[in-house]
Amino acid sequence: MVARRLRALIATAAVAVLAAGCGLESSSGRVLPAEPAAIERYEQLEDAELTVVAKNFTEQLILGNMISIALSTAGADVTNLSNTPGSFGARAALIDGDADVSPEYTGTGWINYLGNDEPIPGEEEQWQAVKEADAENGLVWLPPAPANNTYAFAIREEKAEELGVTKFSQLTELPPQELTFCVEPEFASRNDGFEPMLATYGLAPNQLGEVLTLDTGVVYTATANGRCNFGEVFTTDGRIPGLNLRVLEDDRQFFPLYNLSMVVRTEVLEEYPAIEEILGQITPRLTNEVLQELNARVDSEGQDPAIVARDWLVDEGLVAMP
Repeated sequence: MVARRLRALIATAAVAVLAAGCGLESSSGRVLPAEPAAIERYEQLEDAELTVVAKNFTEQLILGNMISIALSTAGADVTNLSNTPGSFGARAALIDGDADVSPEYTGTGWINYLGNDEPIPGEEEQWQAVKEADAENGLVWLPPAPANNTYAFAIREEKAEELGVTKFSQLTELPPQELTFCVEPEFASRNDGFEPMLATYGLAPNQLGEVLTLDTGVVYTATANGRCNFGEVFTTDGRIPGLNLRVLEDDRQFFPLYNLSMVVRTEVLEEYPAIEEILGQITPRLTNEVLQELNARVDSEGQDPAIVARDWLVDEGLVAMP
C-alpha cells in the first residue's frame, strides 16, 4: 500500500512538471490501449501490477511508453511513470521497489550508478560487467539492444564529402583551419571529454582551428549551418538525420558504450518470467537509426511520445490497434 501510494505521488509530480511547462507534453501517467499481435496475452500476467519508470527526455519517454504498452497488452496492470526527472530518480525507484522495469544504458549503469571510472571495451563485455555487478542490487539487465546512445562527433554531409572523412582518426590529415569544433560546456571540461578524446586521436588543442562552447541544442544547428565543421552529438538524436549530419566513426573506441537495456527487478522477473520474452521481442529491433527516427517524430514533428511508441509497435507487428 505504501509503495502504491508513493507511485501515485511520483505520477502526480510528473504531471505537475509538465503542467509547469518543463519538458515535453506527453501521455505519461496513462497507457495507450493496444491489442495482442506478436506480443500475446499471458495468463501469468493477469494478476501482475507492474510499474514502468523512464526519465524525462524524448528517447526515454518513447521507450517508457513502449514498454508500458507492451506489458499492458500482454495482460499486466501497468502504472506508467515515464517522465520521471533525472537518472537517479529513476534508479532510486527501481532500487527502492517503487518501480519494476526501466529502460537504461549500460554505460550509465557502470559509470554513474556503480561508480566505476573506466568503461569496459566491447558491447557484450560492458553489458556483462554491469549485469553481474548490479545483480547484488536485485536488478537484472536484459540483453542489450544494438542502439548505443553515446557521445560522438558529426559533420554536415556536404562538408564530409568535401573533406573525405568518415572516421575520427582521419582528422589528423586535415589542415587546422578545417578542425573547427562545437562542444557543450560539460563535455569541454570532462575527464572523458574533449581534450582526452583529442589526445587519443593524436591531436592537441594548439593544432585546432576555432573551438566554440555552446548549449547542447545549439551545437546541432551550428554544425548543420557550418559555424563549425565538427559538432558533439548523441548518436541516437533525431536531429542527426533531420539536419543531414554524418556521425564519424569512433574507430579507436574512446567513448564509453551506452547500449540500451531493459532493467527489471530480480524478484519481479522471477515471479513473471514472461517479461523477458515480451521485452525480448522489442529490444533487438532498436538500432541507432530506429531511435533517431522515433526521436525525430517527437522533436521535429511534435508528435506525442506515447503515440510514436504505439505506432512503432503496430508497424512492427508487435501489437495491433484497438
